Amino acid sequence: MFSDARSAALSALARFQVTDLTVGETLHRIAEITLDAMPSAAIAGMTVLGDDARPTTAVYTDEESPEIDEAQYREGKGPCLDAWRQNRVVRLDRVEDHASRYPQFSRACLEHGVMSTLSLPMGTENMALGAMNLYSRVHDGFTEQDETLGLDLSAAAASVLANVSAYWTAFELSQQLTQAMESRSVIEQAKGMLMARSPDLTPDQAFDVLRRASQRENVKLRTIAQRIVERRRDPSGGEDGRAE
Repeated sequence: MFSDARSAALSALARFQVTDLTVGETLHRIAEITLDAMPSAAIAGMTVLGDDARPTTAVYTDEESPEIDEAQYREGKGPCLDAWRQNRVVRLDRVEDHASRYPQFSRACLEHGVMSTLSLPMGTENMALGAMNLYSRVHDGFTEQDETLGLDLSAAAASVLANVSAYWTAFELSQQLTQAMESRSVIEQAKGMLMARSPDLTPDQAFDVLRRASQRENVKLRTIAQRIVERRRDPSGGEDGRAE
């Protein structure tokens, strides 16, 4: 069964052509192939450097992925950051057991119903490109075989990404990735609007305002941000567009 899953995944990865795809489309297809190969994985995302030189979730299969990842980016601690920086697999069988190590990330996972995670380095011999992150809704969602398969896929993904990125300069690649981050763009716009209305707010505090509104209303963080950007209504239920 394992060899069949591995063969099917690598075959699918080898079949699709990247020449007519944007970088974002290429990464998203790789994420879909990875999810198909690992039934326990509910969400897949990829962390790379954004155009502001900070880690960002460039492509994801579910909007919850960047919402969860943002917690570790803010804190500077998380399994995908360790997988990237240390070039190793990081598997959390039970997220709550790692609360002392990754407090904000663990809290975000549990708030979104993620019980276990698998983070895989994405890199070539000469270049660290980022990390692939897989989230499961059950405890012990990933096995050692999943780690092995995941490393095959992340290595192949990194190779494809490196080949694609060779066609663009660093600036052009950053622009391509930006186009694939519509949800994050909306969130950043909303943060900027909140900070403009309340000059004392820092970027992290503005994000926390959005996060609390998302939890209070039980809707996606992106939806809250979109409301602010479109000036429909504010997260607390008012009509003047304020967020506090």
